[in-house]
Amino acid sequence: MYWYTLTPLDILLLRDAKPFTPGERAWAGSVFPPNGHTLAGAIRSLLPQGQQLSLIGSLFSYKETLYFPRPLGFVGSKPLYPLSWHLERSSLKTQMLWDKSQPAPLSTLEPPPSENEQKETEKQYRSWLPATVIDTYLKTGNITDDAWLRDETIEGEKQPWEVESRPHNSIESGTRQVKDADGYFVENGIRLKKGWSLAIALDAATHNHLQSLTAPLTVRLGGEGHRVILEHSPKLDQQWQTIHNTSEQNLQKQGKAIAYLITPGIFERPHKGQATCRPYPWEWKLSHNDGGHFVSLATEKAIPISPRIQLDKDGKKSSIPAPQVFASPPGTLYYLDQPQTPNHPRTQRNRDLGYSHLLWVNYSESKN
Repeated sequence: MYWYTLTPLDILLLRDAKPFTPGERAWAGSVFPPNGHTLAGAIRSLLPQGQQLSLIGSLFSYKETLYFPRPLGFVGSKPLYPLSWHLERSSLKTQMLWDKSQPAPLSTLEPPPSENEQKETEKQYRSWLPATVIDTYLKTGNITDDAWLRDETIEGEKQPWEVESRPHNSIESGTRQVKDADGYFVENGIRLKKGWSLAIALDAATHNHLQSLTAPLTVRLGGEGHRVILEHSPKLDQQWQTIHNTSEQNLQKQGKAIAYLITPGIFERPHKGQATCRPYPWEWKLSHNDGGHFVSLATEKAIPISPRIQLDKDGKKSSIPAPQVFASPPGTLYYLDQPQTPNHPRTQRNRDLGYSHLLWVNYSESKN
């Protein structure tokens, strides 16, 4: 995979999938970072018709350093682990009762910080972590307190973008008044902070075609014709290769493992004529109930994704909106007794659009 930066030439408008009519709903919602369908549509505008595309993303880049979403399996800087992995050393061994049809509870096995302490320290923490921190995390399973702290010289490690609200008025003809009907709405634009770009990885065939085109390359991303500059970054390639190699080595190991989701995870399957989603792969079975390897997960609120359906009618290709699906947020951690890669056909198709990409973290019982 070859990594590219997408640097906006202006703000970006990436509306959500909710129906919007000025006057009925005065706010046009926005979603950011852009989902894989939006990114794929932008890149395909530069490709020959019918050429296959595979991507990873989107992540962020700051001055040619790759940034990843923070792993969610932490309370402050203290890592969470399934209680069933540590019952022998836990004072909760005789106290904990839990529903064995659900993933196992998580615990730090240490006294948690007070609510005030946690809020105060997390104010200083990064929400996006640089490649060097993630590579160390994959190798050791830990993130040190210093690695969590934001670099004061970099604006945006908490959130690399700002939201700009832009009102739109329609004036009644012959007056100086806003129309009563359909006359006012507000939409949110996204502006990346200085030095930041989106980052995506593209497959070799796509990369070779883009390199054959005349630079600089620009593509439309989102609404209103706003464009981004698309540039290949060899430095991001090197950072990714180091992280990818570490992840693959961890995947080959036997025993307990942690899977780290770096892009939204779409895990769906047809059920009674409808697509049903859940926060972890359907082929993973609970180790304490179904005889599988899956133990638990650390995640947050699901992300709504609005995909597209490709149509081919009379030799002409087009797309229409597809039913909304819900994805696990980037940073979700999965705890397994043995590494197991998702292999459901729908998951594989979504991976080509950048979704559900996992990195594997080394877990050492002697250190935890």
